Amino acid sequence: MKKTAVVTAGTGGIGLETALGLAVAGFAVTVIGRDAERGAEAVERINATGPVHPARFLSADLASLDQVRALARRITADHATSGEPLTALVNNVGAMFAERQTRGGVEASFVVNHLSPYLLTELLLPTLTAGAPSRIVNVTSGAVVLAKRVFDAVEPPGGYYGFHWYGRAKLANLAYTLDLAARLDGTGVSVFAADPGGAATDMTNGTMTDSKIVSPALRLLWPLVRRTFERSTSGPASAAARPSIMAATDDTLTGRTGIVIGAQAHLVAPHRAAADPRVAEAVRRLSERHAPLAPA
Repeated sequence: MKKTAVVTAGTGGIGLETALGLAVAGFAVTVIGRDAERGAEAVERINATGPVHPARFLSADLASLDQVRALARRITADHATSGEPLTALVNNVGAMFAERQTRGGVEASFVVNHLSPYLLTELLLPTLTAGAPSRIVNVTSGAVVLAKRVFDAVEPPGGYYGFHWYGRAKLANLAYTLDLAARLDGTGVSVFAADPGGAATDMTNGTMTDSKIVSPALRLLWPLVRRTFERSTSGPASAAARPSIMAATDDTLTGRTGIVIGAQAHLVAPHRAAADPRVAEAVRRLSERHAPLAPA
């Protein structure tokens, strides 16, 4: 049976390396991104490896929930028409902002890092279930350890610090991932989180070098933190993609779910806050409020 995969933010960096790995594993890969030129280049690079199935590109700005809904409709219709299963969804999209921004009136980091993959996943669940056995892979981050764990609202109390708000959105998505795994247990749809660790990407070489993205207390230690950070993010994106590729393809994970795969492509314990049912319930309510499956 033909295996198909969708990789969001798949036109560069870790997402492209993930798409390349899935193509090598025999998947027909669809990469999602905003830029058609980068999309064409990504498809050309994937197809140059001589995959079993040619890659394709679909354009969508994943910071727009309306465009996420349109993308889900397109993917659903394509699979209904072709009769091919959707066997893997890799939510690789992620972004950090040095200054507070909004998308559709909602703080941008929470939109991109949680609401967008949450909404795409929920809208594609019928297609993924029809294609079972299938897998959902949500890319997480070690930044969850510095996150505020209050999810009464999209924006936590206190000043805006991009790294901490990024980590909080990733914590929300990790809590959602574990909750979704329990929800889908027995359906044939497995759910995993993959932590890429550090890699030299546009985000790590840009936004994450600005000390303003962390709280003043951590900023005092910035010289040490930055040196450590530079060592941890100097590796290639291909290595950082290994956890996602493993989550989507490894046969030893067949029938398993609710697992976090760490930066060295081995299983790790989830962050304790993400496994807290109270956090999961708060995230669920917040997600349903700000990213309804049908627009108002």
